[in-house]
Amino acid sequence: MNATSPHIIDITHVSKAFGEKKALDDINLYVRKGEFMTILGPSGCGKTTLLRLLAGFESATEGEIKLGGRDITDVPPHRRPVNTVFQKYALFPHLNVFDNIAFGLKLKNTPKDTIVQKVKNALRMVNMSDYEYRDVNSLSGGQQQRIAIARAIVNEPELLLLDEPLAALDLKMRKDMQLELKQMHDRLGITFVYVTHDQEEALTLSDTVVVMSNGRIQQIGTPTDIYNEPANAFVADFIGESNIMDGVMRHDCLVSVAGSELPCVDKGFARDEQVDVVIRPEDIEVSTDTEHAQFKARVTSSIFKGVHYEMLAESDSGYEFLMQNYKHFAVGQTVGLCVAPDNIHIMRKERTANVLDAVLKGDTLQVLGVEYRLDTLTALNTQPEVQALAADGHSHDLQVRVAFGDIVLFDNEQEGTFTGDVDFILYKGNHYHLTVSTDWGEKLYVNTQDQWDLGDHVAITVPPDAIMFDHALDAD
Repeated sequence: MNATSPHIIDITHVSKAFGEKKALDDINLYVRKGEFMTILGPSGCGKTTLLRLLAGFESATEGEIKLGGRDITDVPPHRRPVNTVFQKYALFPHLNVFDNIAFGLKLKNTPKDTIVQKVKNALRMVNMSDYEYRDVNSLSGGQQQRIAIARAIVNEPELLLLDEPLAALDLKMRKDMQLELKQMHDRLGITFVYVTHDQEEALTLSDTVVVMSNGRIQQIGTPTDIYNEPANAFVADFIGESNIMDGVMRHDCLVSVAGSELPCVDKGFARDEQVDVVIRPEDIEVSTDTEHAQFKARVTSSIFKGVHYEMLAESDSGYEFLMQNYKHFAVGQTVGLCVAPDNIHIMRKERTANVLDAVLKGDTLQVLGVEYRLDTLTALNTQPEVQALAADGHSHDLQVRVAFGDIVLFDNEQEGTFTGDVDFILYKGNHYHLTVSTDWGEKLYVNTQDQWDLGDHVAITVPPDAIMFDHALDAD
């Protein structure tokens, strides 16, 4: 694909709200003409909402959408040169294959001879020639999906939108249709924008992958870039299997992780900067040589996956590693683990602690809806600046810091001071890193040894001695 080809889609500062919930938050994205772009993310991330905005089925709350340089933000669906293929094929059961495909052409009063030719061309494109007069109900799921695609492409759209079109198919059929779609895209030259939650599907089909979470774009790149150079811990965890662990960059090209110091190829970090370290399981070399290994570990699980063995091993330093290897190592066996420098990916941390808004008035601090007496805040009240603000009798806006590991979660609401819901879970080798949306609308980030599930409603306590002064925002 020519990197200088013009954009067919330009999305600028687009947001979409449903009531108080923001489904899309300041999306900026362009799609090149003829590109196969996949929008990838978990359920509820906003990917289908974005597709519906492109199709015209929803309208943006803010921002602008252009197609071929023309503003289509408020243009109705039937006036856009766009067609959509849905997960549920939406074929007309009372019409045969030919009439299903010809339906849109007939609405446009296309001449009969032209309809026949266009339908035959579309059937040929989806490898369904000679099926014109078949009952659509007699077709397999894969065949029905081909007819749905033929019905979309027969109108010669500039843009084809596909909303999880293979999700209803069984595994083998889905794999076959992935290949069909890729070949079809190459033959047609139409721009495809494809929505899926299936990471393998996105990496297989796409020229460009857009990874989304919570209504925001996390990363845009080629499948290779997304897999090998994830922008943050969410992308690294969501795309394929990963070992993601806390680390410290001792200096350029040397990172301390899981109790060992490993050479790497990353530069430009501050000395002793906290980082996230990503090691793919297939990049860990496993052997019986423990003397020269970077980690010494005991195999705790080994499962044959057909092509390779997937193993878990616990290192002497207490970290768990996920590994994939063609050679089998038995449960209980002691092994040596090594990782080549260029197989270690270093990411800057998005945050190193919780930074929370607070209000100080006299001898009382309010944070997350909870009031603390200043004399109980041992890490806060010894700060001269805090003492000076408390003494003047006015109300002051502050920011305070709370370490991830100092927040305590309970499953009994009576044990905490407020509550929230677990939104995201990331295993870091020897602990879990959770994102918790609190009742106050704030997000808290928590390190814990306890296992929680997505969606769990938890009680939360922030111990007084865990609250540290960050800086004053203003004074009344």
